[in-house]
Amino acid sequence: MGQMAIRLKPGSDIKRELETMVQIAGIRAAWIVTCAGSLRTAVIRLAGMDYPRRLEGKYEIVSLTGTLSPSGSHLHAAIADSHGETLGGHLEDGCIVYTTAEIVVGTTDTFHFKRCYDPETGHNELEISPDRTEN
Repeated sequence: MGQMAIRLKPGSDIKRELETMVQIAGIRAAWIVTCAGSLRTAVIRLAGMDYPRRLEGKYEIVSLTGTLSPSGSHLHAAIADSHGETLGGHLEDGCIVYTTAEIVVGTTDTFHFKRCYDPETGHNELEISPDRTEN
């Protein structure tokens, strides 16, 4: 197992940058270890909703968690406003860094993450294989 660290600068889209990093580095299975940072735009899909909620302002990232693979990611975030009110859900494209996002990512070559459509849930869900081959 290994780790990578990335610092995203103002104006970066967190989800797109992480997915690009996975592609460029040839990472087959990764997960978020930790993140500290802030957003000026947050796009979060709340539980049970079909569309995301877009927020403009200054938000602290108080949590970022999830999995990353060459075929997509599944990321959740919790953000807090200037009153400490917290909102959380699926992190979507368009979450734009305000000052920084310092992210540590864990990786492994022991298994491979792949996102595949699951007819039971209606979503692309995580499949884990014990090797690096595509199934």
